[in-house]
Amino acid sequence: MRFSIFHNLGAPGRLGEYHQVMDEAREFARAADEAGFWSIWYTEHHFGHEGFEITPNPVLMGADIAARTSRIRIGQAANIATFWHPLRLAEDIAMLDRLSGGRVEVGVGRGLYGREALNLNALADPRDEEQNRALFEETLEIMQQAWSGEFFAHKGRFYEFPAPGVRWSHPLSPATPDYTEDGVITKMAVTPRPLQSPMPLWQVIDSPRSIKWAAERGIQGMFWLPPVSALKERFALYRDAASEASGREYALGEGIGLVRDVYVADTMEQARREFEEAVMTTYRWIMHWRGLRNLMNAGEELTDEHELSFDFLFPRNMLVGTPEYVAEKIAELREEINLQHLLLWTTHPGLPHRNAMRSLELFAEKVMPQFSGPQGG
Repeated sequence: MRFSIFHNLGAPGRLGEYHQVMDEAREFARAADEAGFWSIWYTEHHFGHEGFEITPNPVLMGADIAARTSRIRIGQAANIATFWHPLRLAEDIAMLDRLSGGRVEVGVGRGLYGREALNLNALADPRDEEQNRALFEETLEIMQQAWSGEFFAHKGRFYEFPAPGVRWSHPLSPATPDYTEDGVITKMAVTPRPLQSPMPLWQVIDSPRSIKWAAERGIQGMFWLPPVSALKERFALYRDAASEASGREYALGEGIGLVRDVYVADTMEQARREFEEAVMTTYRWIMHWRGLRNLMNAGEELTDEHELSFDFLFPRNMLVGTPEYVAEKIAELREEINLQHLLLWTTHPGLPHRNAMRSLELFAEKVMPQFSGPQGG
């Protein structure tokens, strides 16, 4: 079973000491690397003056972490592909793959917040879901072409590469038929190409449409919120769509990572006391937009009686408690949905760094050995 780290940096009231927040993130990453975690993932969010989500560039963050670690793989959960120029994002990720020695896991998403999209790329406006999806799909298609290392041309709804009508003449770069016609550039190649081929792709997914789309294209899926009873249908849909598209039988849970809020302490009471306010800060921030629908159990209807609280969340998707309790809940996930890859989210806004480090230590020493086996390559 694989264990990884999901690290959404948040530090309300600490933006003036961003350098210290970064130092804490580095120490956490080094400890995860030394403990044998498989990968670590960083998010992309913009304009977070409130301090809840403060990493605008997961690729740049990943480059810093790659330079300070040796084995742990470097992921983005996710690059918001619709905010980026596709060729620039492809180049930057390829560079990160080279700099890290081929340790990149590429995560992509469509974007959630209007204040981000409308100030970075109005075409990505999440209120126009069909256009947002079309932009995302075309961006990802271009990125994959760019990573091939071959000359390519693209003409779609949003982008055309190479730009038409550009003439080329240079003695050190002959205008060969590979990429020119009558002295005009008709194809292009992007450098560097990644070290890995193909690049491992992940998408943050939840809706049936997104699950099916990712599975049919061999893109690995990442989930966060739903309780295990509601995950069963999602995992089965991914398995069935991936099996049909690939022509081979996928196992339940194959190609899927699950993010869970995880905190380990010596007693159940201590775990809740130290973690509750931090994790609830995240949920109060994010659920304002998402609502509680994704937290319903299978067959459960959302009603006015449902209210966001730690007691509401704890039995649904929290892994918070003693090492024995957390291990028991992980075993349940493995039994119920054949979970093969768990991502721990411990570093919620306001949690003291020393507490996050201690939880990581306890998990590595007392939980991980109960699920011993290769962390996967």
